[in-house]
Amino acid sequence: MEFFHDVNIDFLGKKWYFLAFSLIFSIAGVCSMLFWHGIPWGLDFRGGTQVEVKFSHKPNDNAIRSAMDHAGLHDAKIQGFTGQGVQNEVLIDLDVRETSQAALDQGKDKIINALETNAPEGKQDLNNASGQTIKNYLIDKDPLRLGSEADQKYGSVAQQIVDYRNNTLGGVLNSLDQLNGVVDPAVAASLKDGFFLSDFGVRNVAIVGPEVGRQLTHQAELATLYSLAGMLVYLGFRFEWIYGVAAVITVFHDTLITVGAFSLTNTPITLTVIAAILTLIGYSNNDTIVVFDRIRENIKLMRREKLSVVVNRAINQTLSRTILTAGLTFLTVLALFLFGGEVLHGFSLALVIGILIGTYSSIAIAAPILVAYQDWRISKGKRTVAMPAGKAK
Repeated sequence: MEFFHDVNIDFLGKKWYFLAFSLIFSIAGVCSMLFWHGIPWGLDFRGGTQVEVKFSHKPNDNAIRSAMDHAGLHDAKIQGFTGQGVQNEVLIDLDVRETSQAALDQGKDKIINALETNAPEGKQDLNNASGQTIKNYLIDKDPLRLGSEADQKYGSVAQQIVDYRNNTLGGVLNSLDQLNGVVDPAVAASLKDGFFLSDFGVRNVAIVGPEVGRQLTHQAELATLYSLAGMLVYLGFRFEWIYGVAAVITVFHDTLITVGAFSLTNTPITLTVIAAILTLIGYSNNDTIVVFDRIRENIKLMRREKLSVVVNRAINQTLSRTILTAGLTFLTVLALFLFGGEVLHGFSLALVIGILIGTYSSIAIAAPILVAYQDWRISKGKRTVAMPAGKAK
């Protein structure tokens, strides 16, 4: 299947427009990384505390941030969850990096205290109470008059309440009356005396220490550098070394613009984003090799033509294939971006940006580098290398 037949677009004639486009987005990304948002490393890399909170209503990010500041938890990043079946949930990202269990519990308590407003004196928050807390309260009150059997029975009742709150209601009770039919009426009545309901529940707390973050950052950098080096070596043997250099420059261009886009939008770069970037390095390189392979074939058939004509012809011949493969892949990752939910947001965003930029750069960056290098060698009176030895005109 082909979209185009005998197309003849002068891509190299538009190289300065392509260069301007790439410079604008590259410089904007670099400026953002240097002066504005920096590289927005996610929790996986920089370390910190991430808290998942479920609200009974639509959360107000500014109110949450203000409450965090008031409690001394500054520079909180608030990120809303999206996706099917997810409502009124946010991730609160804090720069707290202690990794002990005591620090984990302390960090959770700080966030709960910061978000709780107008808590009745002497009562505990049932939406954020642990099973052990509920059990201890029931043993003390003993609403069922169990005596010696209280410990085992109330442990089971407390677990029922926690499971119903977390699994059935998504983490937040809106009314203590919701427990009617779940537990004995005497237990439900007793809970009203000692507990109140806040409008939120802390569902999960995760902490990544700074040492782990540094190791992950170092490993991500090495993975990227090794992939670039591997491409350079492969293309150097497969074609000539200038092809490898052109491909590496192209991939660096794609990576710079993708990371710059994350910096401009202040979207965290997580492990899944690094996986997407490594995927794009391979995808962009594959597209570039297809164009390079057609250039090499055309060189043998068009020995009397200038390299710019050969390259233009190769790009036009592969244009239909490029649009088909890139277009179908783009539609897939676009669906992932729109419907994949918050967990896959960064991963799918990197793929959406990378596929667009990777397809563009195979045409607008990689091929012109070959021609520019060839022209430079000719101007210096040296033998051309982009064409087979002794056959360049």
